[in-house]
Amino acid sequence: MSYETIRIERDARGVATLWLARAEKHNAMNEVMIAELTQAAADLGSDPSVRVVVLAAEGEKSFCAGGDLGWMQRQMGADAATRAAGARALAGMLRALNDLPKPLIGRVQGNAFGGGIGMMSVCDVVVAVAGRSFGLTETRLGLIPATIGPYVVARLGASMARRVFMSARLFSAEEAERLGLVARVVEAASLDAAVEAEVAPYLSCAPGAVAAAKQLVANLGPKIDDEVIDMTVRALIDRWESPESAEGIGAFFDKRKADWVK
Repeated sequence: MSYETIRIERDARGVATLWLARAEKHNAMNEVMIAELTQAAADLGSDPSVRVVVLAAEGEKSFCAGGDLGWMQRQMGADAATRAAGARALAGMLRALNDLPKPLIGRVQGNAFGGGIGMMSVCDVVVAVAGRSFGLTETRLGLIPATIGPYVVARLGASMARRVFMSARLFSAEEAERLGLVARVVEAASLDAAVEAEVAPYLSCAPGAVAAAKQLVANLGPKIDDEVIDMTVRALIDRWESPESAEGIGAFFDKRKADWVK
């Protein structure tokens, strides 16, 4: 299948690398990328020849900067139904990756913000490069990390999540490791070797048992079902329709400070 915003590489062992391929846009997510990632998750998840999936990104600076600016502008100008459809598409993509019945290893070579943190949170293991920056930056815009929220909280736990979920402050790869978002922090030259060290053990395991074990973890952990996802979509739409989001997003595109900045 041909894609515009992602690409997939496969090796003879059954390791598929799913690349975010919008480096010129900091791998930010738009409608096309969201749809293509959803389809890719379905295709890789149903392919018996795929044993492990690595989620990676092109470019050096950014793993994923969150929502594409053009997509955000279109969401801001849309009606409530269109906004809800966009939020639900994003939620569906995250759920498809989270529920992938194969190990999902995050290869994080660059910075990640907003939805990029959500992408990291749906991985089973994340290896990140030292010196990179991360942040849940939505509240600076008058928004909230809603659709990514269930996965962020499931990964960090409520106590750790509260350290970074609301303040929009940036934090280092080393702090991300302490928070539980990242499993290992390595130098850039060691990234591929570190990812391979996470991949290799799965190739000696029974694929069906790995899938069943991953599902068991999901069943034992925080519940992320249709009701939870619907709640996050409603919460995001409420914020999109708030005066704060109009001011925050407007200030961002006007390159000025929002009226609450002190």
